[in-house]
This record gives sequence, C-alpha cells and structure tokens, in this order.
Amino acid sequence: MTTKEDIIIALATPPGVGAISVIRISGPDCFSSVDKLFKGKQRIIDSASHTIHYGYICDSRGNYIDDVLVSVFKAPNSYTGEDSVEVSTHGNPLIAQKIIEEFLRLGSIRLAEPGEFTKRAFLNNKIDLSQAEAVADIIHARSEASLRGARNQLDGLLSQRVNKLRDSLINATSLIELELDFAEEDIEFVKTEELLKKIDEIIIEIDSLLETYNIGKVIRDGVNVALVGKPNVGKSSILNYFLKEARSIVSDIPGTTRDIIREEISIGGILFRLFDTAGFRESNNPIEEEGIKRSREVLRNADIILFIEDAQQESARDLLEELLNISSGDKIVRVLNKIDLGEKKYYDGDVLVSAKTGQGMDKLSKLLVQKAIGTDYYTEKTAIVTNLRHYTCLRNARASLLNARESVLNKVSEEFISIDLRNASISLGEIIGEVTTDDILNNIFMKFCIGK
Repeated sequence: MTTKEDIIIALATPPGVGAISVIRISGPDCFSSVDKLFKGKQRIIDSASHTIHYGYICDSRGNYIDDVLVSVFKAPNSYTGEDSVEVSTHGNPLIAQKIIEEFLRLGSIRLAEPGEFTKRAFLNNKIDLSQAEAVADIIHARSEASLRGARNQLDGLLSQRVNKLRDSLINATSLIELELDFAEEDIEFVKTEELLKKIDEIIIEIDSLLETYNIGKVIRDGVNVALVGKPNVGKSSILNYFLKEARSIVSDIPGTTRDIIREEISIGGILFRLFDTAGFRESNNPIEEEGIKRSREVLRNADIILFIEDAQQESARDLLEELLNISSGDKIVRVLNKIDLGEKKYYDGDVLVSAKTGQGMDKLSKLLVQKAIGTDYYTEKTAIVTNLRHYTCLRNARASLLNARESVLNKVSEEFISIDLRNASISLGEIIGEVTTDDILNNIFMKFCIGK
C-alpha cells in the first residue's frame, strides 16, 4: 500500500445496494479537493467538524451530476484519524461511479486499496490490530452470534485483557533486567517466589483465553453438519423442515439424492451449514456411487454428524461402524425419524423426531446448539478468541512463559529468563499490533473489501 499521506477515495457501500450510496474520501487536503467539485452554501474547508452540508457535485465542465449530502470529519476525530469526507448520493451505481471518476480526474486523489481506510485507522492509533480485524469480521458476519463476537472484539474486550497481561510481563522483565544492571552489587529487585507467582498468574490468564477458542471459532465460522443415513430414512425431509421449504426432493424411491445439497440456517444465533448427503448403500449406478463418495468426504470435514435412522426399521449398525471409522463418536448424534408412523419398533436414539409433523425437531435444534458450543457460557462482556492468528500468538506466549518458569526453577541465568519473558511479551504484542511486520499487515488488510 502507498503511504497514508495520500488522499484516497472509494465507494463505502456495495454498488446498487440501498437508496443511498456513500463515497468516502480521506487524507490531507481532502477538503480543498472536495470543494473543487462541490457546490453548496459553504465551502467544506471552512466547515466545522461533524457537520453535514447539502449541495451538488459537478463535473469538470460545471454540469450537475447529483445533489448530495457531504459529511465533514476533521482530524483526529474521524474513523481514519485524518481529515475525512463522506459524500452521500442517490443509490444509482452509475451516479456513484461518475462522481468517483470526477474526483480521480483531479489528480490529487487515488482509489483506495482493500482495507486501506481501516489500515489508516490502525496506523493513526484509532484502533489496535485486533480491533481492525474485528471490522472485517463485522462486515462478513453471517449470523447473530458471529456479529456479537466481532462487536465484542471491536469494543476492545480482548485488547484490554491482552494489554493487561503484556503490561504485567513488561514490569516483570524490567525488574529482572534491572537486576542484571546491578549484578555486581548483588541487589535483588524481585524474589523468585514472586516471579514464579507472576508467571503462573499470566499462564492461567492465557489458558482461560485459549479455552474460549473452540466456542469462538464456532461463533465466527459456524458449524458443518452432515445428514447421513440409509436411503429413504428422511434426511431430505429433516433438511426441508429446518429450511421451511422444499429444498430437497422427497421420494419413497431410494437413491433420490445423488449429490450433496448444502444449505445454511441460523439456530440460536449460530450459523449451521447443513449437508444433505446421498444415502449409503451398495449401488451399480455410477452417478449414485459418485454421490456416496462425495458424502464420505463431507463426513470427514463435518463438525457434527446427524446419523438418521427410520424408527420402523432395524438399526443400521453397519453404517454406524463405517461412520466411526471416518469420524470420532463424539461428533455423531443419533436421530430416530418417522416416529409419527406409530410406536418405535427397535431402539432409542439421542433424539426422536418426525420431520413430517415437527415432533421432536425443537429438541434436535437445541441439541445441535449444545453440541456446537458445549457447556461454555459467554456474554457480550466476555473476551473471546475467535481468530486463529490470535490463538497462535497466545500459544507462543504460553510456551515462552513455560520456558521462563523452568529457567527460574533451575536457577538459570537471568539473561535467559529475560529473553523468554520478552518473547512472551512480543507474542502478545502481535495480537494488538504493538509488534508487527509489513507482511502481517498486508495479509490482514488485503482480506478487506475496498471502501473499508
């Protein structure tokens, strides 16, 4: 990316979405640049911050393009921390495109790169790196839970805990390095017991954050659920019930589902991706056999497997054994379907349902949520790790602290203890952006969309 001294412009709303399009412009001298095309009662450069002005955007020949509202944000009180302007136009994408083209013709403004507005906010200390990543998560959130989790991170709950741990580490490291400076005087600034206690306390805090990653990953990415069973046990009927529509073909003819059908639903605010698989059976039909082959691949990648059986038929023990060879038993939920046809003849499953009448389906929904998030409890005020990069940094910090602890116990030179504590601090600093490289930043912000 180019330096943050440039003036950048981008459409902040997706083209053709909504009645209004918002064009964002940010950077030094952006006010005077806007004044070259904006015609209103007052020049933007003379306007107070956080004010809105009505007028027209004109082309280079003075012809009106559209009447607009221009919002003024003066540094440092803006999203990027720089002077910024937002131009609200009618929602026609042709209008927005023409206005952007006119600004680009001025020569002093360039088109923003993906994530550049948020990157500038980070570089200008408006947000830390974990909060910047939360912006992308908010944009791409596809469930209520993922939106809450991203909002949680943007509010700085994770940053606050990481900063507190890092400050504690820096203080401990400073005392050890102070002892090194006064090694000849044999002065002790921190007792061994106190240092071990401090290290243990930080490890416990890191462990509590690491334990949130399983639920954090579910909140952010959702859950893959495979519906599997013998032909004609009601897999497609259960899928259709969840979707409230006839997405899958339901038939008494075995082998109707030949390919994987993938749909997404939200249960309890959590995103579930349902995969209706081809019924498992021996087949000479090459198309059906390919569907069964793909089903096995889905099972290997599933977080939860709904093993569906017919209440009026014997248990498919052979299929259950095959599932246990493909996946672990704790992922499997045994669902007994078609209980509306009369009293079950054979065995009890984890949950008994009728996709036709809806009986037991609420219980199945609750069981899915329970399997997804376990017994963990969190609120909007709980710091949760949802990002693999953050999880890796915490693991690295923990490893360095364990090394430091072992060095203290073995009375190793304080220089080695100091190095391990500093490495732990660096790992924590990478989460919030106190320690970064261009490669890390570019990898993060290239995943953003343009205009954010």
